[in-house]
Amino acid sequence: MRGAEEERSGTATDAGGEEEKQERSVGLMAGLMDKAKGFVVEKVMQIPKPEAALDHVSFRSISREGVELHSHVDISNPYSHRIPICEITYTFKSAGKVIASGTMPDPGWIAASGSTKLDLPVKVPYDFIVSLMKDLGGDWDIDYMMEVGLTVDLPAIGAFTIPLTTEGEIKLPTFRDLLF
Repeated sequence: MRGAEEERSGTATDAGGEEEKQERSVGLMAGLMDKAKGFVVEKVMQIPKPEAALDHVSFRSISREGVELHSHVDISNPYSHRIPICEITYTFKSAGKVIASGTMPDPGWIAASGSTKLDLPVKVPYDFIVSLMKDLGGDWDIDYMMEVGLTVDLPAIGAFTIPLTTEGEIKLPTFRDLLF
């Protein structure tokens, strides 16, 4: 009987040893996966990506629908082939309020090994302009913040968004400027 107990306890010890080996193996695999993920992330971060800059916002025109503002987005491409721009999203804010926002779907391509300048029109309805009148004060300008998301599609990485922000003042034209 004593031999049978030893045999059973030996079997239990062997099973416990197998479980321990499996746990170590799983832990080792998880560690290797974490290292592989870290390596891939590091390599992707080192891949050159397009860069962009957002120009100041300025007054363009007045129409029956509202006021049209515009800005320029300068995009540089480090690659020898052109890159598609998926979309440009924008939000124009003043006095803590969202004045205008929108999306430009499929605005074109970034030129190969060069830079591309995109015009970003922003239409502001008159009802928002009236609400901004209290910000005008005596200097006849509007303080603003423009946030732009430029989404491009890189073959190796996929679609990613370059966030851009600019702040400043827009000098509004006076009636004298419009008439003369």
